[in-house]
Amino acid sequence: MTVLFAFLMSCNTTKQKGAESPNFIFILADDLGYGEIGIQGQKWIETPNIDQLAREGMIMTDHYSGAPVCAPARAVLMTGLHAGNNPVRGNSEWGERGDVWSFKAMFEDSVLEGQRPMPDSILTVANMLQSNGYKTGMVGKWGLGAPNTSSIPNKKGFDFFYGYNCQRQAHTLYPSHLWRNQDRHILNNEIVDKGSLPEGWDPDDDKSYALYIQNDYAPTLMHHEAMQFLERNQGQKFFLYYASPLPHLPLQAPQKWVDHYKTKLGPEKPYLGNAGYYPNRTPRATYAAMISYLDEQVGDIVAFLKKTGQYENTMIVFSSDNGPTHIDKQVDIQFFNSTGIFVNSKNTVKGNVNEGGIRVPTIVTWPAKIKAGSTSDHPSVFYDYFATVCDILGVESPYPTDGISYYPALTEKPQQKHDYLYWEFPGYGGQQAIRMGNWKGFKKNLFKGPSAIELYDLTQDPKELNDLAAEHPEMVKKMEDFLDEAHTTAAQKKFRIPVLEKGVNE
Repeated sequence: MTVLFAFLMSCNTTKQKGAESPNFIFILADDLGYGEIGIQGQKWIETPNIDQLAREGMIMTDHYSGAPVCAPARAVLMTGLHAGNNPVRGNSEWGERGDVWSFKAMFEDSVLEGQRPMPDSILTVANMLQSNGYKTGMVGKWGLGAPNTSSIPNKKGFDFFYGYNCQRQAHTLYPSHLWRNQDRHILNNEIVDKGSLPEGWDPDDDKSYALYIQNDYAPTLMHHEAMQFLERNQGQKFFLYYASPLPHLPLQAPQKWVDHYKTKLGPEKPYLGNAGYYPNRTPRATYAAMISYLDEQVGDIVAFLKKTGQYENTMIVFSSDNGPTHIDKQVDIQFFNSTGIFVNSKNTVKGNVNEGGIRVPTIVTWPAKIKAGSTSDHPSVFYDYFATVCDILGVESPYPTDGISYYPALTEKPQQKHDYLYWEFPGYGGQQAIRMGNWKGFKKNLFKGPSAIELYDLTQDPKELNDLAAEHPEMVKKMEDFLDEAHTTAAQKKFRIPVLEKGVNE
């Protein structure tokens, strides 16, 4: 019996959805820092709609991404499996296929697009909802299987998909094309190579940057498709996974918002670009503009749900795939205080298992069930979402996940807690992390060999500045045991950390 067939049979024998079962929307920002929304202390960037969402629902102060970078975070969210069990544990661009970083080459040959696929046996939260009568849609960035594989959104539970299949393509917000289901949608944009501002061009002249502003802006097109999906499915239960590319670099934003922040923030030095990203005349203003445009889109969704009478019984989660980027010449994380209560540095934000890299701003609204203006400090994580949705619907998961439903916490009822939250990441030198109650431990530079746990009391030290490992050997020992328990060998060699495979964990 296949996994999918067994799953469908189990859905038919479990408790049916009640009339109160909500619509589900998960809005996933891209590289949005814990401190980059107003409700969590942001001073410069305006996010009135996200802030209002928080006032109408619950702020989950201790909610975590599943990984400190794009693809594994999304895989953990979709599958309910943490990074010790997940088939996708890092960003791997499948470079053996050819020139996978060239926009032109990918446009000419779609085989070069996309990331390594998830196995056919892996199901997603969309599969589960689809099998329980929900219309399922995704807009935004996928990154979990190339167009020519069986791991595209339409084959992983989504009735409708519009957006970037490939996360590399999202390194321009004016791409040559997006995907509508399994077909390319060719856009009215010129393919522009990434790189520095050409020699001789005046870096202080706005006209020097006109090449990097094209015609069809992907976040606008995707937002239109998201609103159309909501319009089409007013009369039935739906799940919308809105995986925005904002505010991930490149620095490209609607001009009205850029002009707003140019006035608000004042003169600034231009960013002249590099091999990976485009130049920008006003990097601070443009970055703030990207976040405010995302906020505007959140406002559109909420307004539509209220207008159509669906808001009361729609569960909206707003979160981010990881912490903010560390490229200071483009995103001034010190100026914006992007991580809020954590540390703004290259070694503590995106790509790192420090709090600033994996604890993410998270808001949940569902007016029929969640008290407005409430807060929860229950430690939770992306791999809990699958279990939470199953719990709300009263159905069995298709297979054992690593998650625990946080539905009780949302409704202020007694909440089961994890023995530990777990992360592993084969990037940035190789890392592991664990949270047990208020204790956080992590290891770095594992590709260099065995590494000692650094131990922090998050209640007293959320910035992770005072390593207490020497003072609490018993806690270190517990963490070592759980780190061993949580890790399994990755199927993809690209995602293996050799010292873990040898059973060495010192």
